Amino acid sequence: MTAATMLRSVRRDAAHTAALDRVREWVRARFSLGEGAILVAEVACAVPGCPPIETVIAFWSDERRHHFKVFKPVAEVGEDDLPPYWLKPALAVSDDFTCECC
Repeated sequence: MTAATMLRSVRRDAAHTAALDRVREWVRARFSLGEGAILVAEVACAVPGCPPIETVIAFWSDERRHHFKVFKPVAEVGEDDLPPYWLKPALAVSDDFTCECC
């Protein structure tokens, strides 16, 4: 089994879409982002030790990509699960970073 098949997108209904939108807006507000790209995705993982469902969040700011995960389904994510604003520089990933989840 490849990593690509271990991570897959789940559920696509109105409540799920609303949860994705809610988290996206919290990320926009928390990190003072404009109308730029923010990716919020819920993925399932079959890798041992990995939570069965996690929320992956990526955004672009100052031409840099930032990335973090919340180890719970998107419907359970709350504002307090997001990293504090001052941690934003630590969330940046290098240009050669690869991730099959997002």
